[in-house]
Amino acid sequence: MKHDEMLARLFAQAHADGTDLVTLRAIVEESSDLGAKRVLERMGLSGDNAKEDLAELRELLQAWRDAKSSATKAIITWLVRGILALLLLGIVVRVGQGGLLS
Repeated sequence: MKHDEMLARLFAQAHADGTDLVTLRAIVEESSDLGAKRVLERMGLSGDNAKEDLAELRELLQAWRDAKSSATKAIITWLVRGILALLLLGIVVRVGQGGLLS
């Protein structure tokens, strides 16, 4: 039985018998499942390979995060090295050993 048919039957049951807690929970569960399937269909993730596609997307996202983190660390490392080199150069000039630079 399809989710939309089940949902329609649950609504009919709720209308005919009144709504008890079990019926309301069943309505919420069926409508949640139906909504989730609609979202996946609209996003193009409802096919047979959807699970594998999502796993690949997660791997790609994790690789992007790792690359971004590595690039940030490398930039910070090079900035610190540059600042230390400039500081060392300033100390050499200040001490009067500027002749060593030429």
